Amino acid sequence: MIARFLWLAGVASASIIASNASAQDAPQPAADNSESAEQATGRGEVIIVTARRRAETAQEVPLAISVIRGDSIEATGNFNVVKLQQLAPTLQVYTTNPRNTSVNIRGLGVPFGLTSDGFEQGVGIYVDDVYNSRVAAATFDFLDVAQVEVLRGPQGTLYGKNTTAGAINITTNQPTFDFEARAELTVGNLNYKQAKAAISGPLSDTVAARIAVAATSRRGTLYNVTSQRWINEQDNLGIRGQLLFKPNDDFSITLSGDYSKQDPECCGTVFVRVGTTQRPITRQYDELVKAINANPNPAFPGRNYAVPSRNPYDRLTDLDSSLNAGNKIGGVSARIKWDVGPGTLTSVTAWRFWDWKPENDRDFTGLSIVSKSQNPSQQDQYSQEFRYNYESQKIDFVVGLFGFKQRIDTQGTEQQGADASRWSLTGANAGNPSILQGLTASNTQWLKSTSAALFGQLSWKVTDALTIQPGARLNYDKKSGFYQRIVTNGQGQAISCVTTPGNPLPSVLAAQCGVYQPQISAPSDSAWNFTYDFNVNYKIAQDVLAYATYAKSFKTLGINQNGLPLNADNTVNFDAGTVKPESVNHYEIGLKTQFWDRRATFNLTAFRTEIKNFQATVNGGQFGTVRGYLANAEKVRSQGIEADFKVVVSDRFTAYANGAYTDAKYKKFTNAPCPPELSGGTLQPANQPADYSNAGVPNTLSPRACDISGDRLPGVSKWAFSYGAEYNIPVTLLDKDGQVYLGVDGNYRSHWNSNASPSIYTEVKGYALTNFRAGFRGEGFDIFGWVRNAFDVNYIENLQVAPGNTGLIAGQPGDPQTWGGTIKFSF
Repeated sequence: MIARFLWLAGVASASIIASNASAQDAPQPAADNSESAEQATGRGEVIIVTARRRAETAQEVPLAISVIRGDSIEATGNFNVVKLQQLAPTLQVYTTNPRNTSVNIRGLGVPFGLTSDGFEQGVGIYVDDVYNSRVAAATFDFLDVAQVEVLRGPQGTLYGKNTTAGAINITTNQPTFDFEARAELTVGNLNYKQAKAAISGPLSDTVAARIAVAATSRRGTLYNVTSQRWINEQDNLGIRGQLLFKPNDDFSITLSGDYSKQDPECCGTVFVRVGTTQRPITRQYDELVKAINANPNPAFPGRNYAVPSRNPYDRLTDLDSSLNAGNKIGGVSARIKWDVGPGTLTSVTAWRFWDWKPENDRDFTGLSIVSKSQNPSQQDQYSQEFRYNYESQKIDFVVGLFGFKQRIDTQGTEQQGADASRWSLTGANAGNPSILQGLTASNTQWLKSTSAALFGQLSWKVTDALTIQPGARLNYDKKSGFYQRIVTNGQGQAISCVTTPGNPLPSVLAAQCGVYQPQISAPSDSAWNFTYDFNVNYKIAQDVLAYATYAKSFKTLGINQNGLPLNADNTVNFDAGTVKPESVNHYEIGLKTQFWDRRATFNLTAFRTEIKNFQATVNGGQFGTVRGYLANAEKVRSQGIEADFKVVVSDRFTAYANGAYTDAKYKKFTNAPCPPELSGGTLQPANQPADYSNAGVPNTLSPRACDISGDRLPGVSKWAFSYGAEYNIPVTLLDKDGQVYLGVDGNYRSHWNSNASPSIYTEVKGYALTNFRAGFRGEGFDIFGWVRNAFDVNYIENLQVAPGNTGLIAGQPGDPQTWGGTIKFSF
């Protein structure tokens, strides 16, 4: 396998240009080491990172890391975590709304699809050393960000139990004892408006403060013909304040607080396509629509339903349920740094909250099938970390303690509408709207999670060139959850779906129980886990570092908190209540080089990650449960190569490019739910091999489960690239000395699948996006115009399988061409 990787690396280095996305920005202050002297003499820029919990140059860190500067983030319009994938091609971010956001690295991390409170993410997100436990709680706009470090590969030793795929380390600008201020205003098409401001300075000789605010609004990109409104808009507000107390050079306390509010009418979908399932043809999407039109509901006189467009890029939808993606995120933290003896003691204490108020159209149509769907959640999390950093000529180490406590409460409501009986029932029941109309599932759930960890990492400089770096982390986790669903009929009466032998449910009640069933569960479990890694790195030459890493990592057990799937006889499948922890083995080799007086950087990485009991989100195709729930795949493997290249040709021209080949697949998943083309029919006989020969053939038998071993993981493109370049010319304009500049950046990704069990109906075509910017900048100002998705490429961000096995596929198109202008001033 290593030989294959080296061969692939050679091919990659000859055929692609790839780079660290931080290439085109101004250098950061140098670390307190020999690099600073070299920087002062003109030997290229030195990028300082804190990936190993201490300040050091990016090229000295023996791991794959992308560093994206704040200026680069702003210049390319990547204003939150979701947009970062345009600069870091091994990062994949998918979102149907802030809560249902997946952040993956190398195809691994969060199970692709709808999220649940009962399992953990595999990409840790940190802001100024504070862990954000839910991806949804990290979907805020970037506010006064200095840089973002994307650490690829398991980071369990220093970043915690659930960083099996990597970590995102976000650093904000800190208070200064010199006065500084900046302001920024952007306007564009789609009524886009964004304003940012930050001010920092001393309050006394020992106290400094910084405050930053940002507001963003934009008209939606989809037009809802039912509400006659543009939806999927942006409406964001954020504020961050920091207070620094520094009585001397050895001691400092930084108090931080932030608040972010998002209140858009979001997040709707459009009709994308219909794929034939194994249901009887009369029970599939087009025929069901015909049946509804042929048997008009008195509640909708004169209606002749048709989707407003079958072309998703017309950006028309007809969703009839309320939409909302209200999101409030915030918290406070205290970071204490104290130089004690030969090292530094750091304490980080934090409290964070997340308040989520969604409303969705669960059936993805303008029909009143699911008339209400909402699952508001409230989270409180508390964390405390102590760590001690020691550095010497031969030995560096970090040791620490971490504690974490979290509670999430959720109150869900889902209600059937006037068209539900015709859509979901058969025979005489289909013609009786009252059977399902008003049928309501009210869910109450909570999750308590407690974690504690002891960790350490040692760097032993065996020689000036050779360093050995072992690390370990001992984790304890305890989870307890509660879930209760109460189902009431249209008259508000609670129903029971309990049967006794020889006493089947009455027809009407059986029909209602086939849609929603009361459930109650209270899972609880705890576990100890041990994570470790071992890295060997060798400095071949002054600016050439080679390294090899092995890591043993894990992701803790999961609980299905949002309802359990049903068996074939409509009984609850309690076996799906919990899922096993993931077990990760990771191998990586890399080469980090700089040349041409450090004006050029080329880094190359090859990796292989194997996961047993991979936690995958699967689709049950039922109204009565969450569309996605968690299950274990026996084995998953992700392997590939990544290359990063940047060059600073002169003060006039800089360029970067990066690329990744990722081969991520289910090595063994023998009991997976079937994709829609193999679902919806009467189940095949038990204890017989599954027959896949009638995929997409109506009224045929469906496998009870599918073996998808060998299929690619969802959401992962085999090939992904990004690039950028900027050229400037010195000029004097309006008595101002400065530079006129032209910049371009873009990204490409090959095709990928948008369903946990890959389907022929959820294949997403590859696409390439290109952005341009041009402007004039000088001392303290920058004025530029920009065009994003300059060639107005039509592309899909994600596809979703509608419940009920009707064959309906809905999706969200990516942003069309947008353009505007930005003006920035600093003092």
